[in-house]
Amino acid sequence: MKIQDQLHRKIELKATPERIVSLVPSQTELLVDLGLENSIAGITHFCVHPAHLLKVKTRVGGTKKVNLRKVKVLKPDIILCNKEENTKEMVEELEKIAPVHVSDVATLEDAYSLMHDYGQIFNCVELATTMVDSIRKKEESLRKLVQNSKERRVAYFIWNKPLMVAGQGTFINEMLKLNNFRNVFEVDRYPETTLSEVEDLKLDLCMLSSEPFPFKEEHISLFDEFVQEVEIVNGEYFSWYGSRLLEAMDYFKQFHL
Repeated sequence: MKIQDQLHRKIELKATPERIVSLVPSQTELLVDLGLENSIAGITHFCVHPAHLLKVKTRVGGTKKVNLRKVKVLKPDIILCNKEENTKEMVEELEKIAPVHVSDVATLEDAYSLMHDYGQIFNCVELATTMVDSIRKKEESLRKLVQNSKERRVAYFIWNKPLMVAGQGTFINEMLKLNNFRNVFEVDRYPETTLSEVEDLKLDLCMLSSEPFPFKEEHISLFDEFVQEVEIVNGEYFSWYGSRLLEAMDYFKQFHL
């Protein structure tokens, strides 16, 4: 079987993969929801959904650093990576072990395309199609709700010390646009900023993500003196581009009630 990943790299598979190593948390969850849990041989320490996977699957490292020996022992038929989550050097080393599929998701259409690709690769086309159709219906419902909402100026914080935000070209930014939020950081993907700069931007809403930095209620006081509204938001719903989008579309509705 000849396939192409989202970096347009050509990959050849001898048959439908039966042993999978997934190095991206959102993609691991997607595999499970596509009925492929039994085919998953290895995961990362950050593959926390569903939670029981950490107890029953071999953990081969993180998203930036992987134990190549452990991966090799698992004898995978395919290894699943992501352009942003994993490194180019990691992919090059993993290719010496098994075919590597690299995703590159910056938009909803990219996410839908990945689901369809997995449907083809893992012989679960019907389930993948149903999943995409279900998310599209929820997306359409959300868009109808959002079209009557006022645009708000927002900043989405992903890290503290230094303060970092999600900028343009990211999946998070696409989710902000979906909600009619105008991201005030229009350059770079993950720029650093300062409290003084944030104050000058006159935000309507400051969003503090639960990941990768775990912002807590205690951090709200950093911003609430000069921002109209400060909220701790579930980062998984803004950045996980797999089957979690089914829940994300419902989660987003709270911002428009």
